[in-house]
Amino acid sequence: MITRQPTVVTNRLVLRPFRMIDAPLVHKLAGDRAVAATTLRIPHPYPEGFAEDWIRPQAEEFEKGKSAIFAIEIEADQQLCGAIGLAVNREDRHAELGYWIGVPYWNRGYCTEAARETLRFAFEQLHLHRVHAAHFVGNLASGRVLSKLGMKCEGQLRQHVLKWGDFLDVVVYGILKSEWETNQFRIADSGLRIAE
Repeated sequence: MITRQPTVVTNRLVLRPFRMIDAPLVHKLAGDRAVAATTLRIPHPYPEGFAEDWIRPQAEEFEKGKSAIFAIEIEADQQLCGAIGLAVNREDRHAELGYWIGVPYWNRGYCTEAARETLRFAFEQLHLHRVHAAHFVGNLASGRVLSKLGMKCEGQLRQHVLKWGDFLDVVVYGILKSEWETNQFRIADSGLRIAE
């Protein structure tokens, strides 16, 4: 089992561990109401110190095999644009995929590119059997990302999450390792390389 989180480089992105110096930009990007509105767990208003408290335990959580959270950085200018991660259940060998992208970086394909390599990491490096993800029923962009990954819609949980005073439906997607292995993205060269 990997105990030190690697850095993964794709065609346009660097997926790396978060550093404490990222906290101000995390606060700015994740603190945008538009980002919080599309996610299950990001609060709004975004509290002071929340980014630091979120980043601080990540290395230890990775070492314990509980999670793998990557900063999404644009390789060309080393600009942090979002986050992607896996909440891992080692006993059952599955994980929940979650992500957010800062509003200035929407509609550029960064989320799909990062998620594709995160799935590869989940199945090839963490040896998981299944990855699942969920999005609010109105968040069609997130549904398109998951579909592009080859994930299958597995159902809808009615009024499953209380968000800002409203009970919202959540759509659940999943993919098995065997499905991922035969998926077209598995065969295509996506430019993955593990940085030293």
